[in-house]
Amino acid sequence: MGLAPYRRVLAVPRVRSLLLAGILARVPATAFGITLTLHVTNGMGRSWAQAGLVTAAYTIGSAVGQPLTGRLLDRRGLRTTMAATTVVAAGVWGVSPHLSYPALVVAAVVGGVFGPPIFSVVRLSLAAMVPVEQRRTAFALDAMIVELSYMVGPAVAVLLATNLRYGYGLYALAGGVAASGALMWSLNAPTHPEGHATPEVAPSRRTWFGRSLVALLIVAAAATFTLSSAELTVVATLRNAGVQQWTGVAIVLWCLYSLLGGLVFGAGRRHIPAIVLVGSMALLTIPIGLGSAWPWLLLALLPSGLLCAPAMTAANVDLARIVPAASRGEATGVLGSAFTVGVSLGAPFAGLIIDGWGTSWSFAAAGAAGLLVVLAAIPAYRRRPRTLVPDVLLDAQPRLTTAGPVLSASNVD
Repeated sequence: MGLAPYRRVLAVPRVRSLLLAGILARVPATAFGITLTLHVTNGMGRSWAQAGLVTAAYTIGSAVGQPLTGRLLDRRGLRTTMAATTVVAAGVWGVSPHLSYPALVVAAVVGGVFGPPIFSVVRLSLAAMVPVEQRRTAFALDAMIVELSYMVGPAVAVLLATNLRYGYGLYALAGGVAASGALMWSLNAPTHPEGHATPEVAPSRRTWFGRSLVALLIVAAAATFTLSSAELTVVATLRNAGVQQWTGVAIVLWCLYSLLGGLVFGAGRRHIPAIVLVGSMALLTIPIGLGSAWPWLLLALLPSGLLCAPAMTAANVDLARIVPAASRGEATGVLGSAFTVGVSLGAPFAGLIIDGWGTSWSFAAAGAAGLLVVLAAIPAYRRRPRTLVPDVLLDAQPRLTTAGPVLSASNVD
């Protein structure tokens, strides 16, 4: 495996600064869940169920808000979007320590809706700045950066929540949101390819929101559903084995497996559609719980873990190929909502299986459910969208596009 593809991507003007900003700006975004949970349980003295309601409220708000902020990106550009969302979100989290529990639930919804679209901005800018043939490598870099952010963000949140006075964790979160928004505003990376000005009139959704995109959204939700279910099952497995202290090690190893998979996938010459990668990841999740001893878990996570970052990368590449540049912000937001829905459904599903049948069956059920959803999406995934945007057509000249993939190794990019 050569690193030349990564060097070529990093040589594109402004890409290095964008990726570095993406690392810093995403840390607060990855800390929301644990910060809210610890604030409610430790600071407010509420139950875990009540903490879960607050995080669920934030998740619902985020799922609703991502397409809206994405459309604002398409219509009004990066700086207007970042300024508006950053001011609202930082204000919401800044006053949250003073709110009662019911008001905090409402604030969590508002904070989710107006969350600065850091993830969408980075991916849109990469699609705009990097040549089409290098997008997979660029998105793979981005997926690896996300993994690093998820390693750092929750750990920082725990450190702040356990060492600062009541409410200061949310103050820190508000400051982080403000700093992240200001950083992306000052960077002002392009979100449309050169020569594609921000349109005054939105292209009709009928030109791009077709069966292929719906299938991609279903596959994206299946990916995070499987991952979310497996993550909770990992925690429960180690807790039941009396080695809860190994949970952090297991999660870090899992992230490292994903990083390695993303590194290999991004440097490769062939693009594999997201539906193939997500289906394979779900299939490889099924046998994780077969081992009787808990150390087996650390190794059993390897096969499916290697496909995590590649699956996320492929989903973004597929999206960029079937959605016009002028509507890609809204579509990226919709894709983010699909990821969020999968996360929201995965953990409760795993909890039900664990309570009823145990952790071994939870891995199997999560993988089987994810695989069934992917299989159900195949007919729509194979259909070509009604229109293809120019950069997709350019990319399609030497290869088969994922607008109408055939699930055969000889026919994938």
